Amino acid sequence: MAHAMSDDQVASELKKMTMFIRQEALEKAKEIEIKADEEFAIEKSKLVRQETASIDSSYEKKFKQAAMSQQITRSTLSNKTRLKVLSARQELLDNLFEKAGGKLESYTKDKGRYQTICKNLILEGLYALGEDKIQVRARKQDYDVVKKAIEDAKKEYNSKKDADIDVSLDEKNPQPEGSAGGVSVVGGGGKIDINNTFEERLKLLETDALPMVRTSLFGKNENRRFYD
Repeated sequence: MAHAMSDDQVASELKKMTMFIRQEALEKAKEIEIKADEEFAIEKSKLVRQETASIDSSYEKKFKQAAMSQQITRSTLSNKTRLKVLSARQELLDNLFEKAGGKLESYTKDKGRYQTICKNLILEGLYALGEDKIQVRARKQDYDVVKKAIEDAKKEYNSKKDADIDVSLDEKNPQPEGSAGGVSVVGGGGKIDINNTFEERLKLLETDALPMVRTSLFGKNENRRFYD
């Protein structure tokens, strides 16, 4: 038959049980703390990775935007510079031909030289038309010089072509008084007009010789593949 425990024994057992429960609670609390720390570390690492990825993405986006903006700015500046250069070059060419136009009339002051120029301009028209009857138009103040030039041109043409061409000065239709000089050679019964006035020759030169003049002034354009 079991004996009842004494008060001391009861107190001792209660103390043991209390210590056991306390130890169990401490171990459980430690286990919970370790698990919580692990979960916190995992969550922290996850958040760090997410924030890092977000920062990297934002930086990459801003870098691309900055690079694109820089490229657009560079392209805009390059185009503006190119347009300014082209504008300056065109202005220089325009001034060049404008000055040349202002000097055209000076070629009429030396009558002997001017007569030779008119003869060659008339000959060019005669060979181009190839007709038997031709008229020449000139400024009124040039009639004396042009009549002599006509005779010289007729003589040379008839000699080289073994022909007897009729070339006359059309005094009913003179060149405008504002013209710088030169002649027009008319054939086809007045329907074909070869304009060999100084102004027209300068226009032709401006068109035909412009690529050569541009190259002489500014050098060869490496980006240009075709030339007029």
